[in-house]
Amino acid sequence: MRKNVLIVGAGGVAHVVAHKCAMNNDILGHICIASRTQRKCENIIESVLSKNHLKDSSKKLYSRKVNALDIPSLIHVIQDTQSEIVINVGQSYINMSVLEACIETGAVYMDTAIHEEPDKVCENPPWYANYEWKRKERCKKNGITSILGIGFDPGVVNAWCALAQKDYFDQIDTIDILDVNAGSHGKYFATNFDPEINFREFKKVWTWIDRKWVLQKVHSVKVDYNFPVVGSQPVYLTGHDELHSLSKNIDAASIRFWMGFGDHYLNVFSVLTNIGLTSEKPVKIADGVEIAPLKVLKALLPDPSSLAPNYTGKTCIGNFIRGTKDNKQREIFIYNICDHAECYKEVESQAISYTAGVPPVAAAILVARGEWDIKRMVNVEELDPTPFIDLLNTLGLSTNVIEAPVAFTPPVIESLESV
Repeated sequence: MRKNVLIVGAGGVAHVVAHKCAMNNDILGHICIASRTQRKCENIIESVLSKNHLKDSSKKLYSRKVNALDIPSLIHVIQDTQSEIVINVGQSYINMSVLEACIETGAVYMDTAIHEEPDKVCENPPWYANYEWKRKERCKKNGITSILGIGFDPGVVNAWCALAQKDYFDQIDTIDILDVNAGSHGKYFATNFDPEINFREFKKVWTWIDRKWVLQKVHSVKVDYNFPVVGSQPVYLTGHDELHSLSKNIDAASIRFWMGFGDHYLNVFSVLTNIGLTSEKPVKIADGVEIAPLKVLKALLPDPSSLAPNYTGKTCIGNFIRGTKDNKQREIFIYNICDHAECYKEVESQAISYTAGVPPVAAAILVARGEWDIKRMVNVEELDPTPFIDLLNTLGLSTNVIEAPVAFTPPVIESLESV
């Protein structure tokens, strides 16, 4: 059995990961939270202890200061803490350095998003092939379990695709992943996770249609869909991490991702973009200092974790899947509903961080038990989804399935460019 968890990062998702790891530390062992800002780690620890979430008080919950881009320092922390499972929930710029440290130490590696380079956005697809998949052979050779994209989307939605392929369909035709937040945080404008990473997603829309990559304009294709519980919501075609592995591992003609945005969000985003504040490219200011406008914008916007106390409403994330079973057409909607107020009550978090933070803990438990300790690099859809989904049902994220749901019918999407 694997034991002892190192959580890299101290943001909103790390907050949830720490709570849930502590609640299962009889299986996971000692827990260390590491970040460049140790005070943030200590704040998370105080929250965990205030909720009495440390299940086994004989196990340690503590923090370390580390620059995750400094591979030797990270190797030292992994070895010194005797951590056998590393959950990377820092910014996606650090993925490759954390993965390298895990390969060098033999630790299990997990992350919740695709690696990015600060000076590159929305590179040519498939994104995983640019960085992570290049380490596949090294992971296999060294027996390193690496589970990529084990948040919610990517993560749980990938497992739902695997479940659909395993139990519901003989052939899948289309997969539409729908993510909507029907909640209110009371701020004039805010993002639900790291603003810098959030806005970098909205540069290009790469989507998988008719078995090829197609480029579309951002926020240009809209569908109104009647979701379970949260009702009718607008969603927009968006590029997203999970498409880049699902297009390789799931035999479907088209796989698309749709995210919900309200008119106010889109109006503010449009203004910020038009005046250049969402740009990742550095500009020189009057005193000669160079800084990326997007980093200034991030500093000005509310910290996503600060939204939690006043957040109301629910999220709905689901996969609308079409295909055939026993030579008959079939449609299902696999989904989860998460309540902001309930998440805050349990772990002092909002639902977006909660849905992203619970899945890696479920995966860590499965690795600790040996069920998912596969000694190679995989994306979530390559693993048996059943134990993962069953465990999530006990950890606070339930999976629901509707047969013949309200139809999701996107318009015909014209290709601006394809590869």
